[in-house]
Amino acid sequence: MGSFSIWHWLIVGIVVMLLFGKGRFSDMMGDVAKGIKSFKKGMAEDEEQPKQPQRLQAQPPMEAADPKSKLQEMQNDRPAS
Repeated sequence: MGSFSIWHWLIVGIVVMLLFGKGRFSDMMGDVAKGIKSFKKGMAEDEEQPKQPQRLQAQPPMEAADPKSKLQEMQNDRPAS
């Protein structure tokens, strides 16, 4: 009672073929196959190339401010209250 017989599967197959048509169904399965192949290819490429840790490039240290240079005083922009 709980399992499907061959007749059930044939009816499901016929309904699917009527809904999608022969051309659409084969195109859709071809696209699925291409997706699976590209996924497998991507996984194989990841395994071939071990990831190397990215190294940060050394930056020169910042120069200290010259004590002889004069800094401008901040201007007060606030309106007088």
